[in-house]
Amino acid sequence: MPTIRTVCAHDCPDMCSLLAHVEDGRLTRIQGDPDQPFTAGFACGKVNRDTDLLYSPERLATPLRRTGPKGSGQFRPMDWDTALDEITARWKAIIAADGPLAILGYAYSAHQGLMNRGLTNGLFHALGTTRLLAGTVCDSCAEAAWDATLGPIGGADPESVTESDLIIAWGSDLHATNVHLWTKIEQARRHGVKLIVIDPRRTRAAAAADWHLPVRIGTDSALALGVMHILVRDGLADRAWLAEHAVGFDRVEQDVLPRFPPARVASITGLTEADVERLAALYGAARTPFIRIGFGLSRFAHGGVNLRTVALLPGVTGAYGRYGGGALLATAASFELDYNAVRKPSGPEATRTVNHLKLGEALLTLADPPLRALFIAANNPAVTNPDTAKTRAGLAREDLFTVVHDPFLSATARYADIVLPAATYLETDDFYRSYGTYYMQYGRRAVEPQADAWSNLRLTQELAARMGLADPVFRMSPPEILAALFRGASGAAAAVDPARLLDGTPVSIATHAGQRFLTPSGKLEFWSQTLADQGLPALPDWQPEPQARGALRLLTAPGYFQAHTAFSGVAWLRGREGPPCAVLHPHDAAARGLRDGQMVRLANDRGTVALRLRVLDEVQPGMVLVPGQRPDEAGDARTANMLCADSYTDLGAGATYQSTWLDVTAA
Repeated sequence: MPTIRTVCAHDCPDMCSLLAHVEDGRLTRIQGDPDQPFTAGFACGKVNRDTDLLYSPERLATPLRRTGPKGSGQFRPMDWDTALDEITARWKAIIAADGPLAILGYAYSAHQGLMNRGLTNGLFHALGTTRLLAGTVCDSCAEAAWDATLGPIGGADPESVTESDLIIAWGSDLHATNVHLWTKIEQARRHGVKLIVIDPRRTRAAAAADWHLPVRIGTDSALALGVMHILVRDGLADRAWLAEHAVGFDRVEQDVLPRFPPARVASITGLTEADVERLAALYGAARTPFIRIGFGLSRFAHGGVNLRTVALLPGVTGAYGRYGGGALLATAASFELDYNAVRKPSGPEATRTVNHLKLGEALLTLADPPLRALFIAANNPAVTNPDTAKTRAGLAREDLFTVVHDPFLSATARYADIVLPAATYLETDDFYRSYGTYYMQYGRRAVEPQADAWSNLRLTQELAARMGLADPVFRMSPPEILAALFRGASGAAAAVDPARLLDGTPVSIATHAGQRFLTPSGKLEFWSQTLADQGLPALPDWQPEPQARGALRLLTAPGYFQAHTAFSGVAWLRGREGPPCAVLHPHDAAARGLRDGQMVRLANDRGTVALRLRVLDEVQPGMVLVPGQRPDEAGDARTANMLCADSYTDLGAGATYQSTWLDVTAA
């Protein structure tokens, strides 16, 4: 029985190294690679079911042509040549009439491979089409905040938690999105290290932690400033480290921290003064405290300042200077590969752009020229975008020629004119770099693509040939593309020979040094001149958000078995997650005369969504939790993101999912 070393391509920071066991050309089992230290021999409960995903009876077997109204899911089979002929003929006609800006195409995060994701975007870059500013629905605000504070560089090595003497999971649901870090934390806890979870919800990690602090949504920066206030008050700030490695702390100390004494911080966050004092004392006593920061801290109106303030905390005690200390948001920026060799092989340097979270608005209002063609791979914006009713209205345009490449007939694919069956990562060759660890790895396909499925890479190269693009990358094999990614690499990645990666060996570029900073000053920036020059808040702070109509604030979070719709093709995982639900605190449920298990309606000015009610004290009063992104057929053909505005965060033009207010009533 052959065993093939491959890599999990799902959107997850762990980027697990996997062993695929194959018998007679059929995948029989997925196993975590015991020789990759972070994967440590196990895969998560979702990926363990990827054999079911691969062989799901719900997978698309052939290209499909729409036969009914958009969104109805009515299609009939067609062959690949006919589909490709029609796609390229329509694109060429649109370009001849209105120019390439009338087309928008992209691949996003459902396949994390640098080739299968990157080259599709390279195709549209070379064609000179309108470009999607991807990531604004997910991480652009968090990355902008981090970059303004530490620069475009990765954070603390997650494997360094074995050297930490205090661990804080701040807005990070480790069991849902970072389970391998949880196992490393458990190793540290066996040696007496304490784990603190700061989260509005009592997650599984919070329930198992040494201490859970249920902070109110959007008040994390106030808590961080309160901790800084006490550290300064009690003489626990590392003045020598700050003088050498930071800029602007004197301004924070003078202008900001006096406004955040423990009593005020307690009133803002919903914690007690004793909680704030105890957190500061524990943090100040630690030499190597490690903070895992979750992206969710940034997904509301003041999310950039919120995350930036938490990211500054390790600088006050000098924890950034010691291995095992500091903070981790992401690591991707430290992999300094030549991404442009794949993503930007040719084409104009600048052209018209569309913010990802504004896709619906662009489809409905963009002019001179309007968007006449749309191509989507590895994304499901009809579910995941904010204000998804607007997104679906744009997708429903009969005059919009839409092509979707997906393994399943997703909610987005139901609006397509042509749907193309996509291969999964287990059927593709690709190269991966993690965004939550410092590992990179070449992953071979475990089996041949099922039925008529094509990889993004194959489809992109075929479309490029038919569109007359001459860039060499559109004719390269995966090993040749790998070499191109490294040809212009810099930093630690430049020392790696790509040829040694082809056997699937995981390679780490982590160091055992303290945190580096790549800000304009080369230091940790408490005061950011870059932000000041943009007219943005240059210092960390906290500002209250105005309450919109509705008594309850929405918290969206990944489900443990349905983190996103990429897993919805596995019936067992859908059943394990249970029906789509909304979770209310018993106090709020009783006040509304609601009971556990009944259908309720979540409503605000943007719409109404029906969900099954769960009454649990894992959430705080005043909020409603909706876990996981689910396909339409799991509920009432609506998603909670319909209730979220497509407004911008303060930094990075990101989405504000958690700035949503609503009411809950009986259905």
